[in-house]
Amino acid sequence: MMIEPFAPYRASEFQVKFATSEWERREAHLLRRAVFCEEQGIFEGDDRDAIDGHAIPIVALSMMGVAADQVVGTVRIHEAEPGLWWGSRLAVSGDFRKIGALGATLIRLAVSSANAMGCHTFLANVQVQNGLLFRRMHWDVLEEFEVYGKPHLRMKADLNWYPPCQTPETGLVALAKKAA
Repeated sequence: MMIEPFAPYRASEFQVKFATSEWERREAHLLRRAVFCEEQGIFEGDDRDAIDGHAIPIVALSMMGVAADQVVGTVRIHEAEPGLWWGSRLAVSGDFRKIGALGATLIRLAVSSANAMGCHTFLANVQVQNGLLFRRMHWDVLEEFEVYGKPHLRMKADLNWYPPCQTPETGLVALAKKAA
């Protein structure tokens, strides 16, 4: 009698929240480096900059029951001047990009948490290939330009679609759709 091997565990639930522990911040940075340096070749060696000194990192954690397994997505937010917030360095691990809820939930928590902290304008420089996702999430294109040798869109969130999130340390849940 041959025993069938178990299929590898695939998380179906993800917690999207402010990075509150050192391992979450470390893994978020490693994911950014993998996406922006190794995969896309935008930066050489590291993508950290002066903004990281005061930005708030947000992470998407794959969950195994009630325990976090790994960081599978990240974005950072920062206040550039009173009420003007920016989101940047949105990255999702290649193994998890087909789970559309991850990027959308990272964006939702980024804008909603800034909204709770007095945001009146939320902007992001978005790679052109991601523009449709942002437009579907009620963002407007302000201008097109090139940065780091890649076409980008400067976009602005419609804050009416992002109610303030008062609990970003626990954040939001994203669920993977069940395969048909």
